[in-house]
Amino acid sequence: MREYLFMALIAAAVTYLLVPLVRRFAIRIGAMPEVRERDVHTTPTPRLGGLAMYGGLVAGLLVANQLSHTGQALKESDGHPVVALIVAGALITLTGFLDDWWGMDAFIKLGGQIAAAGVLVYSDLRLVYLPLPKDWGGSTSLDYTLSTVITILVVVVTINAVNFVDGLDGLAAGIVCIAAMATWAYSIFLSQSISGTNITTTAAIASILIGTCLGFLPHNFHPAKIFMGDTGAMLIGLVLASSIVTVTPLDPAVIEDMNKVPVLLPLILPAAVLVLPLVDLTTAVVRRTSQGLSPFAPDRGHLHHRLLDIGHSHRRSVLIMYAWAFIFAFGIVALSTIGVPVLLFPVVIVLAVVVLVLMAAPRWRGRGGTPAAPRDGDHDDDGPPTGPMPPVLPEGEVRRRMPPSGGPAGQERASAEGNPVIPAFPRSS
Repeated sequence: MREYLFMALIAAAVTYLLVPLVRRFAIRIGAMPEVRERDVHTTPTPRLGGLAMYGGLVAGLLVANQLSHTGQALKESDGHPVVALIVAGALITLTGFLDDWWGMDAFIKLGGQIAAAGVLVYSDLRLVYLPLPKDWGGSTSLDYTLSTVITILVVVVTINAVNFVDGLDGLAAGIVCIAAMATWAYSIFLSQSISGTNITTTAAIASILIGTCLGFLPHNFHPAKIFMGDTGAMLIGLVLASSIVTVTPLDPAVIEDMNKVPVLLPLILPAAVLVLPLVDLTTAVVRRTSQGLSPFAPDRGHLHHRLLDIGHSHRRSVLIMYAWAFIFAFGIVALSTIGVPVLLFPVVIVLAVVVLVLMAAPRWRGRGGTPAAPRDGDHDDDGPPTGPMPPVLPEGEVRRRMPPSGGPAGQERASAEGNPVIPAFPRSS
């Protein structure tokens, strides 16, 4: 347990200390694009925060490789997880860096994601079979081709799910941190009954990912000083997917007597920890294709945009999505520890939906999506306002809209010309 805490602290410290350096670098090379119509921030903010996150990831992996218990498990694990994650992480970070700096075609970016996932497969970090209970037909073995295809698919979907949800300050880092915590808790629960290098590897990767996200959040929570960009979103999506892939190859016969839920959890947990990004990804693809657009075409219809539109503040929208992700992820893990029927999983889903609806109370407290008036003591200091930026008027237009001089005669002349009349205030002597 102390080793997991130590590697998480190292990853968090390195990430936190690297962010100011990366921020200055991003500003110097101009990696802070203009505000787009769909953005919720109002001032240009530097990207490339993922470079600092990659530094924290590498530091955590190198430290973990030198620890007594964790290092031994990583060296005995199938493949070379430390080298694989460093190489695959570098590839996906480079892809995101070029996209954040220059812009990149969506299909070229997809090629970079597939290449990074291929590095994991080449290092034997892949799904070898699907674990199922005996009365469900038992585990299903996968040949090398099918294993490669499914593993790459899982990694690419996870990367894009995290990338899609990265729309508010601190949202992606927080949700991935919660998902990594749930994955870590699941691996620790399994380690109480069985032992294996895969379980330790999963716990180590999840710990480092937790530290990386926590080290970045102080700089990224609203109002954000830096964005992780595609550089960071795709990186943490890749690391989260690798932790899910490494924990799945467990023999169902070993944990069959524990409960059916732990046997199915390697399949259910990825959907549970990624339910929010996956829902956002699925609805975005359906919404865009139904409108005749590309699935990668940007828009302003994501879940976080809807929370803002119904009246929630920036921070409250992020906290609502944190709570929803936490209930789903840890609800599934909790069910596995107490031994319950699989049919209780829908109850967790209903509970999470109820919580989301209750937190969406401003829909009824304010009309037409207008936020309700704050109560005494209910102040949400959100920093700079969000929403569309006010239009920048040309110099001539600014003069036209200035209060007309010349007293009443000037005001009458402005009114005759069709210009707005702004009453002049008396000067103080």
